[in-house]
Amino acid sequence: MKRVVLVLLVALAAAAPAAADTPPLVPDGVTLGGVSVGGLAPDAATSVVLQRFSRPVVLKVGRTKVAVSPAALGAKIWADMAVAKALTVAPDTSLGFRAVFSRARVSAYVAQLARRFDRQPSSARLLLKKFRPLVKPSQTGLRIEQAATASLLADELAHGTRAPIAVPAKTIAPQAPSIGPVVVIRRSSNLLTLYRGDRYVRQFHVATGQSAYPTPIGHFQIVVKWKDPWWYPPPDPWAKGEKPTPPGPGNPLGTRWMGISSPGVGIHGTPDSASIGYSESHGCIRMYIPDAEWLFDHVAVGTPVFIVAS
Repeated sequence: MKRVVLVLLVALAAAAPAAADTPPLVPDGVTLGGVSVGGLAPDAATSVVLQRFSRPVVLKVGRTKVAVSPAALGAKIWADMAVAKALTVAPDTSLGFRAVFSRARVSAYVAQLARRFDRQPSSARLLLKKFRPLVKPSQTGLRIEQAATASLLADELAHGTRAPIAVPAKTIAPQAPSIGPVVVIRRSSNLLTLYRGDRYVRQFHVATGQSAYPTPIGHFQIVVKWKDPWWYPPPDPWAKGEKPTPPGPGNPLGTRWMGISSPGVGIHGTPDSASIGYSESHGCIRMYIPDAEWLFDHVAVGTPVFIVAS
């Protein structure tokens, strides 16, 4: 009977797996780089750590989110070596863990990010749309602070927390002077309209150039203002034999002259009020004398002047 029992025990012992074949478990309560690995087999613990530290890092530039994988930045996650150490510690031990990475790749990535998001400030611009001024708003500039961003990114790569990074950036205010008066002249319609920015102020009937001496079309500005100007005959055939005319009644320029950046062309009053509303001048823009005086007081040197064909 004893012999039978002994044989049975030997058979059972041979059938049972050896204790040495059972993989050890990480002691309970152990954390590795903030990741709970207690009670896990080495392969499972390694997998959990790799999963945590392999997650993309998210960067936020304003409202835009950008994700980058640690592998793209040369990250190496030596989780198996860290787990091997975790097998040897007492329960409830917290072990530090850091991934390694390429700082050169981090710097290159941040420089690429700056090229994408950096922008120069732009001042408000004045355009003309459907014969009306259109003010295109100014835009604030942005400059990524690359050193600070690289430091934050490196910290997130090294640790597994993966909190989104608000990318440090400086805003750059544009030089945006307010846009004041704007003059729009419609040559064929013989109309001059004054705006303040894109807001309508007042409109005048004017005379523009005859076909032989057309008023130029384009974007100009007022370059000079003269009160009670002299008139000097230009070197053109139509003015041959004319003499300079001092200020006073009969002066072809009236009482106000606003010269624009097209040579020899200006906005001025005229004693020939019958020409207003027609293409009668030698290229200038004529106004009734009271209208020219009013406009003179509401524009400045530098005021934009748009002349269109309509």
